[in-house]
Amino acid sequence: MLAFSFLPAQAQKNNWQNMDLQQDTVFGLSTEKAYTTLLQHKKSHPVIVAVIDGGVDTAHEDLKSVLWDNPKEKPGNGIDDDHDGYIDDIHGWDFIGGPKGDVYHDNLEMVRLIREQGPFYDSLAKAGPIPDKYKTAYDAYIKMDDAYKTALERMQQNVEGISRFKGILDSIVTKLHKDTPTLADWQGYIPATGPEQRVQSIVVHQLESGMPYMSLVNDGIMAPLNHFKDELAYHYNVSYDPRSIVGDDYNNSSQRDYGNADVTGPDALHGTHVSGIIGAVRHNGLGIDGVADNVRIMILRVVPDGDERDKDIANGIRYAADHGAKVINMSFGKGYPKDKAAVDAAVKYAISKDVLLVHAAGNEGADLDDPATSNYPNPYYGDSSGTATAWITVGASGWTDDSTLVAPFSNYGKKSVDVFAPGVQIYSSIPGSKYTQESGTSMASPVVAGLAALIREYYPKLTAVETKQIILQSVVKPTHTVVIGSGEKRRVVSMADISVTGGVVNAYQALQLAATFHH
Repeated sequence: MLAFSFLPAQAQKNNWQNMDLQQDTVFGLSTEKAYTTLLQHKKSHPVIVAVIDGGVDTAHEDLKSVLWDNPKEKPGNGIDDDHDGYIDDIHGWDFIGGPKGDVYHDNLEMVRLIREQGPFYDSLAKAGPIPDKYKTAYDAYIKMDDAYKTALERMQQNVEGISRFKGILDSIVTKLHKDTPTLADWQGYIPATGPEQRVQSIVVHQLESGMPYMSLVNDGIMAPLNHFKDELAYHYNVSYDPRSIVGDDYNNSSQRDYGNADVTGPDALHGTHVSGIIGAVRHNGLGIDGVADNVRIMILRVVPDGDERDKDIANGIRYAADHGAKVINMSFGKGYPKDKAAVDAAVKYAISKDVLLVHAAGNEGADLDDPATSNYPNPYYGDSSGTATAWITVGASGWTDDSTLVAPFSNYGKKSVDVFAPGVQIYSSIPGSKYTQESGTSMASPVVAGLAALIREYYPKLTAVETKQIILQSVVKPTHTVVIGSGEKRRVVSMADISVTGGVVNAYQALQLAATFHH
């Protein structure tokens, strides 16, 4: 699932992730400092970065000139010119589309697994005591089913509660005879019932705090209501399965020849934002300056509104490796795997081709070292053959060099999260040649992918593993403690307690270190 996180708005400079702590007093990447002091007269080589995501707006003013073009494919002729199994794959491929369209919404993986496994385990339970050979798997299924039922009930309660609130609000508005009642109208209204009194008091409080009435209705009521309705209709709906759109043999994870060439898809907001952070054209007076100045963005549409599927992830990774990508950005994650072996095999394949994989840690504010928390894909091979060597897991940091440095939503882990990178209110490209700020480990991961690409542009002889080593060894380690989690789970820790390196990535120090690696 794509990983935005919602934080209250608080103004920050638009290019803060590339700024320098000493010069600009924000805890950025020191990218600008690196360009002006270390890279001025150096030659760079283009690096292909694959963005495995929900799609990218290929017409965006700040991105269209940095998109990867498949050199052996002729656009729009309906022929697989380069014989790679994909027709007209000019900028990449869409693994969640088919001949007649594209998947937009999908379930959570947990819901797909329940749909698939439910009949078997239900019949097993009805037949008497569970046989020993199925016990572990059955227990895991029941635990997952319980988690599903709890979440489903919460969604239903949210929809019912917000709908009830909206119904009462609408009836008061009808009595006031105004489409957009003012604060004075609400204050003067005499409630007929207890529920009316509660709604009036909430509305008055919000309007007194300066929120416009229509914002209250649209952002405070309708947006969450529609969000939870979508969750029920798609993410948590066991009877909804859009895979027929793709038309593949879904249970055959080794199948490669499916999908279509529509790399934008129905909702390219997330992937467009991620791509801008990595490589939007620098200093062209438009929007945002990417971290890397000589990248080609390869687009792999794999992530729907819902959880991505392991078969598609594996194929996205393989496509990237086969077509020359040196860095893959993966700003997505989910709580359950279906075919971890297929993804692991693809990761091993990419690493054998000298690709560095960069993955977002996730936005649950949780400890990834805790066995109860899972975020897939991950670098730990399921067959116990070890850990992916050229893989970086990225948590999100903010701009202030104090206890609030770690974003409250960011996952962490002394063994599981390698580094932190700017991921709060990052201003970047969105479809329609527009720009906005978004927060999430989804934004932190492309900062690191951009840094990896930048290092490999200027030091092309460095391997993926060496590039990872450089990024991890050159972090800035704050000496102060940081706060993680919120509410009862709030803890004060050192950065070394919640990540492998104990620091935030830094382009200036990474490039200094890269210069000392001799080949």
